[in-house]
Amino acid sequence: MKEKAMVLFSGGVDSTTCLGLAIRQYGKENVIPLSITYGQKHKKELEAAAQILNYYGLAGKEFDLTPVFAESSCSLLSHSRREIPKESYAGQLEKQPDGLVSTYVPFRNGLFLSCAASVALSMECTCIYYGAHQDDATGSAYPDCSRAFFDSMNNAVMEGSGKILRIEAPFIGCSKADVVKEGLKLQVPYELTWSCYEGGDSPCGRCGTCIDRQKAFEANHVKDPALQSGRN
Repeated sequence: MKEKAMVLFSGGVDSTTCLGLAIRQYGKENVIPLSITYGQKHKKELEAAAQILNYYGLAGKEFDLTPVFAESSCSLLSHSRREIPKESYAGQLEKQPDGLVSTYVPFRNGLFLSCAASVALSMECTCIYYGAHQDDATGSAYPDCSRAFFDSMNNAVMEGSGKILRIEAPFIGCSKADVVKEGLKLQVPYELTWSCYEGGDSPCGRCGTCIDRQKAFEANHVKDPALQSGRN
């Protein structure tokens, strides 16, 4: 019987590339995207996710885990009074003695992967895809994107599922430029994706993820399709 894959899917570059990769690997009839709301300041990514699912002809699953992060002061969250930094992650890390950026949502990927594991097992999936890459883990900006974290979570899911379910992080050793390179080969609809931490009509171009995204497309000598369509 053909394997089924669950994909943690936000509507951004990395998760959309993971979705395209899973569709190629397993066929879209065997791919289940899972989008999770966590109390972020805007809904632009989830709106993008809906359009991307429509593009691929897929129906996704949705969870709302907002209450879990009620005590967090992370600048991405709607109840936080902290401003989202307008500089690169490298610049932010120079000012952070603990090595974490203010846009780090506490153990978000751990929680998302745990929830996904439960649902994936119930839906008879054998793997979960998530789009962590090495640029996000650099300097421990996002420690839940590191290889050590991935290895530990994969071991936990494997053991906790009786070795039925595993986690796949196909870009764990790659840069964001590598992610975009693979996505271009897969003809991922980057024009539909949204990455900016702000929720404006167009990307701010100055937050950490906007800067990383711009550099990734520039490294592939391609203009970001989302910018051409007025999105990010």
